[in-house]
Amino acid sequence: MKSLVLLSSYALLASIPSSLAYPGMKDTMAEIREAASLAPRADSKQLIGDLKTLKDSQLTSVGKDLKAILLGTKTAQSASIDTSIPPGTVDSAACKADPCCLWKWVSYEMTARFNGTSGRCNKLARGAVRLGFHDAAVWSNTTSYGGADGSILLTDEISRSDNNGLSAIADQMKQWYNKYNKYGASMADLIQMGANIATVVCPLGPRIRSFVGRKDNAKAGPTGLLPDVNDSTDKLIKLFQAKTIEPHDLVALVGAHTTSQQHFVDTSRDGDPQDSTPGVWDVAFYGQTTGSPPPRVLKFASDIKLSGDSRTKPEWQQFIGGQAHWNEDYASAYTRMSLLGVNNINDLKECTPVLPPERKSFTNQDQVVLDMWLQGQFNQLNNMVDDAAMLTGLISTTG
Repeated sequence: MKSLVLLSSYALLASIPSSLAYPGMKDTMAEIREAASLAPRADSKQLIGDLKTLKDSQLTSVGKDLKAILLGTKTAQSASIDTSIPPGTVDSAACKADPCCLWKWVSYEMTARFNGTSGRCNKLARGAVRLGFHDAAVWSNTTSYGGADGSILLTDEISRSDNNGLSAIADQMKQWYNKYNKYGASMADLIQMGANIATVVCPLGPRIRSFVGRKDNAKAGPTGLLPDVNDSTDKLIKLFQAKTIEPHDLVALVGAHTTSQQHFVDTSRDGDPQDSTPGVWDVAFYGQTTGSPPPRVLKFASDIKLSGDSRTKPEWQQFIGGQAHWNEDYASAYTRMSLLGVNNINDLKECTPVLPPERKSFTNQDQVVLDMWLQGQFNQLNNMVDDAAMLTGLISTTG
């Protein structure tokens, strides 16, 4: 009850119109809004993995931080960046002595591969975000295995129809695994680090605190635990609650569709995006799902249902125009997702500083071309979202 009263008070204060604010109140209001974003919500927050049974006195500093993130009392974002050059090569004694040195080399490679020439994050980055979801989400509180354990690529799990469209990032991730596993990188960590690096490579994306030390599992995860684009809201809420993810965080997680292009939901519209800014981690998805986007934007039926259901609509509306709010909530929700099925959370190590910096602003250099494509004025081009900047100036805009 105390949490609800606190949150309600924050919400009431944060809603005061600027016309009623007194001089000098701006900084105070900013502080209130920041506190409101971190205040406990009505959603229940469950501990997972070994954090369910360990006493506070048994927790490492990482365990304490992750417990606080899971309970909603600490942010899952971090601006901490290590700009130093890694000591020696990845196989040097100096690098081996630093648990995050390996991951800096991994981050260098992933960052280079996830950037498109257009300035947007490319199809490998978008695939990496989805791959992170699909490995981790094959878990529920009724199963004894599955989760963020690398099994999607260590077994035949990737061949399931749920995972259509992930072949390119799967091949790339296996190459990284073959290169870095001998130095201690698990497939489970590569997949989750890849998802977090891809998210921040996407313009406007949050810089999510990133942890390593997950254990691989060569047993394919259970079936029937991934969402479908035609699922009802009832089914989605039940499915995610079994993953300890409440409706509020479900709404935050589906916002990742803002960067995507679909290839299998409607094969006649191959490459059509889910909002007008594919490859950019913005909140256009939320407003355009409930509004009238350009013709080439394809809305998923499940997203339309979520946007209008009384249990999820309020938060959906909050995210429209609320970039910082969404980034904060997404980071928290995805941290939980990335720890599903992980039973050694207390032993993980934080390597957030190896992530590239956020890009807090972005201007499409090829907006004229992109708008023409979104309006259907010319046919689908391969890698349009990734490489459209290369086409700028090649199409006359004067008639």
